[in-house]
Amino acid sequence: MMIRTLPLWLAGLLLVGGAHATQAEHIHASKAWIRLLPGNLPAGAFVALENSGDQPASLHSGQSPAYGEVMLHKSSTEGGMGRMQMVDNMPVPAHGKAALSPGGYHLMLMNAQHPVKVGDTVTIGLQFSDGSVLNTDFIVRPANTIDGSEPPPTPGTDQSGH
Repeated sequence: MMIRTLPLWLAGLLLVGGAHATQAEHIHASKAWIRLLPGNLPAGAFVALENSGDQPASLHSGQSPAYGEVMLHKSSTEGGMGRMQMVDNMPVPAHGKAALSPGGYHLMLMNAQHPVKVGDTVTIGLQFSDGSVLNTDFIVRPANTIDGSEPPPTPGTDQSGH
């Protein structure tokens, strides 16, 4: 009798194991934008992340068909000097929030595969430490953007659309 129930028991284990949600399934991304710099300079990608899961998540890196390299970096100021370094991950606490933002964690986008212009939408796959990916659309903003919203109009230009 035990031999007959063994396949059912193993099948049940596989279903329970398969039911475990990935880190990406618990993450909601919002306010995703890219600061486009002139020429071939690397761009920065920023996004707000919210984890609805009971376990912390860890953003590891990114991938995009629009860029040859997507790396996770963190900016800091030490002794009055600005620094930037590549990091292995950024934690997103359980039932909490974390952000890629100017002056902190960000994705460094290098080697654009084709010209990227202000107003474009670029998809970046946010890769988590468990291997799961959250594909997120980022809107491309100009270099003078501070928080992802449209920059203020340049004095002397008509932005009314009339």
